[in-house]
Amino acid sequence: MRGDEADTEQRIRDRLCLVRERVAEALCVSGRGLNETKILIASKYYTSEQIAVLADAGVELLGENRAESLLEKQKSFGDAFEWHFIGHLQRRKVRQITGKVALVHSVDSSRLIEELAKRAPEEGVEMLIQVNVSGEESKDGVEEAEIERLLWTAAKTEGKVRARGFMTLAPLVERAEDVRYVFAKLRTIRDRLKDSWSPYFDLPELSMGMSSDYQVAVEEGATIIRVGRAMIEDTKEARS
Repeated sequence: MRGDEADTEQRIRDRLCLVRERVAEALCVSGRGLNETKILIASKYYTSEQIAVLADAGVELLGENRAESLLEKQKSFGDAFEWHFIGHLQRRKVRQITGKVALVHSVDSSRLIEELAKRAPEEGVEMLIQVNVSGEESKDGVEEAEIERLLWTAAKTEGKVRARGFMTLAPLVERAEDVRYVFAKLRTIRDRLKDSWSPYFDLPELSMGMSSDYQVAVEEGATIIRVGRAMIEDTKEARS
């Protein structure tokens, strides 16, 4: 192994330990249990050799942004990870990922839910509704007022598509504290809806927080954080 490759692999291990420590600290601050937030690694930033290091280091969740990349990486790593789809999902790509991932993070339309139901395997599809909490035009996701329409579309699939909660992307800022309101608002939305929708869905998951702001997201209730290239690049603004 070349020296630079060995350095990168050690950096991945060291930074993964740091992320785990910071997640544990944030959970403690928020009064939550130490296993209440899962760390998902966005695989698009990693080579096959680096993904193997992630597996060896105990990473359990791997997220992919593109259907083709997902299928290619699953050929190499199979059930070494629980696979999630975290990118924008086009309806024409749905058939490629159904049955291949445990959770789709980025559902933002009734038509996409209907396509997921059409292509769902026997065990169904689990998904998160992406909410554009910040209102940025550059962000995908639905407005708060549209959420229940999507939940009702999923409920009508009679178990083929099951909502597990919500996902959001915060704006890129210098200080993580400046986007705390985004995570707090998504938690508030979930808490407002969970009782009225309990006959259909539990809504336990909040996928929010990335490399530059995950600690704040955990403090505000994130159950899944998405960490990207922060473990291999020296940049404060690295995001998944």
